[in-house]
Amino acid sequence: MTEGEKNHLDETPETVETGLLETPRLVAWSRELRGVHDRLREALRVTRAALDDGEPAEPAARDLLLFCHGFCTALTGHHEGEDRELFPAIAAAHPELVGTLRNLRQDHSMIAHLLSGLTAAVDRAAPPDELERHLEGVAAIMESHFRYEERMLLTVLDTLALDADVREVLGPL
Repeated sequence: MTEGEKNHLDETPETVETGLLETPRLVAWSRELRGVHDRLREALRVTRAALDDGEPAEPAARDLLLFCHGFCTALTGHHEGEDRELFPAIAAAHPELVGTLRNLRQDHSMIAHLLSGLTAAVDRAAPPDELERHLEGVAAIMESHFRYEERMLLTVLDTLALDADVREVLGPL
């Protein structure tokens, strides 16, 4: 990242050209969404690293429990915020995206189901190969979902006028 890009990221509030006027916007939603997705990818990587350590000792199991529950909570909070705050705002401003938003909500439901399976496996101290299968499933669907969401919504988010708290809209990360 260049120094200019870093400085641009630090600018707040951002201005958006809207016809003849520039209007301040409190949140650059496209940048926030990408940032949350990147942090969730990293949380998944840390969770997988805890599993890859593979030590059967109790401290390793506690680490895995902590990482898995933290990751599951963060991802669930992200999707709940989108469903509750972001998607209704997008639908109101861009009714042509209702089908896309429906697909994203279906992804959220599928990911929630996979996360509940992962959580149950972690809670009962399932063997590492079973935990890895759960993480693989979550990782595959999550990455596909993030890419689709970014491809379909980032341009819309660049101009979305939503006056809301980022943590309420995009979750705790």
